[in-house]
Amino acid sequence: MGDAEDKQRTKPGRPTSRDVARLAGVSHTAVSFVFNGRAEGNLSPATQERIRQAAARLGYRPDPVARGLRRSRTAVIGLVTDEIASTPFAGRLLRGAMDTAWDSEHLVLTVDSGGDPAKEDAAVAELLDRRVDGIIYAAMSLRRVRVPEGLHRTHSVLANCLPEDDSLPSVIPAERAGGRTAARLLLDQGHRRIALVGGQDDIASVERLRGFRDALRAEGITLPREWVVRTGGEISGGYEGATRILDGIPADRRPTGIFCYNDRVAAGALHASTRLGITAPDELSVVGYDDQEHMAAFLTPPLTTVGLPHRAMGEAATRLLLDAIATGRTPPATVRRLACPVISRSSVGPAPIP
Repeated sequence: MGDAEDKQRTKPGRPTSRDVARLAGVSHTAVSFVFNGRAEGNLSPATQERIRQAAARLGYRPDPVARGLRRSRTAVIGLVTDEIASTPFAGRLLRGAMDTAWDSEHLVLTVDSGGDPAKEDAAVAELLDRRVDGIIYAAMSLRRVRVPEGLHRTHSVLANCLPEDDSLPSVIPAERAGGRTAARLLLDQGHRRIALVGGQDDIASVERLRGFRDALRAEGITLPREWVVRTGGEISGGYEGATRILDGIPADRRPTGIFCYNDRVAAGALHASTRLGITAPDELSVVGYDDQEHMAAFLTPPLTTVGLPHRAMGEAATRLLLDAIATGRTPPATVRRLACPVISRSSVGPAPIP
């Protein structure tokens, strides 16, 4: 506040701290104390209130650029991501990051790289040139990522991804625990013949299957190899996989529950069961994963699913980054795993009586 602020008016007539001082009948230093958090012990409560009333009357706000120059901070953090425009979950992660930053008087400057490594490097360089206080790098699907150049030159945190070189802290979903949760949704309803449909060899698929097997093994249940059908992550894969394990199989030998890699796969599995005349959830219970907006709640029946904590990841990554900025200490390169919540709807019911 002061000369730097007075010289950086954004438009003619913008009130300055000197205007506030004149209206309140105090020194310019007194105004600086109030808006820099140094008033206690230096100014009486009555004087502080008079200054705040004068500022409100003038519509005065401290200049963030000038304040940032004094504190060597800009109160802006960068968020670089690979696929913001093309995923249904991006808004949740972004909203979590932006709301958390706003609560701490920070703004978020977002750049979508489209997954282009050169563009990611350029984006990080541009953010550093603009003196952001730190950077979050977020991926829209859980995977190991090449750390863009420049992230090690500032406080940085990864969200929904892991660094290839294990050099930065990251916040990701607890996928293995999520797989256990999905299995328990079926086991707790008495299902013992349970299949898994969809997915491939990515981190999320592998971890969900591990958790799924953990839960079944704890109940003494062995999962037949032919009931793990890896058919990708689309509706067509769910339809193909469910058809393979249900079509032509007697009711007493086919699965009574299916855990699907994601909600799109679950939609395909429900479509296959309908075509085969197998009613859900009376004869077949289906659990999805992701809680995909505009889909999961509108399937027939509405889909019980395990949600991905996208908003929570945005919040947690931002808090971790803001703590590092405030303390000036680089957080350890640890992995924080966030719980995946259950969203109960109507696609899971009691196991049918043999």
